[in-house]
Amino acid sequence: ALLVALVVLGAPPAAGAELSGVFQYLAKGECSFINGTEKVRFVERHIYNRDQYLMFDSDVGHFVGFTTLGERNAKRWNSDPAIMEDRRTAVDRCRHNYEVICPFIVERRGER
Repeated sequence: ALLVALVVLGAPPAAGAELSGVFQYLAKGECSFINGTEKVRFVERHIYNRDQYLMFDSDVGHFVGFTTLGERNAKRWNSDPAIMEDRRTAVDRCRHNYEVICPFIVERRGER
């Protein structure tokens, strides 16, 4: 939040750094399915300016930070029971979405 506030307020760049004027933030959730819904994996990635700084992997069971900011966010989010419960149940949402969408994308047959 502090970084976003500094960017919005136009804080000067760090010594020697150039300010491009373009900032990109992406939060992406991915569901991976093996053999239907037999094995489901949920991965949530947080990316800032093409650098992944934070990730949640349902196989790991908690957030992992890859930068100083990511490590701080991972520590804060891993200690929040509501956030952790939501991310851990994301696999069930993936399963539900697969069952809803499957007839349209997997079982569909016929001419184009």
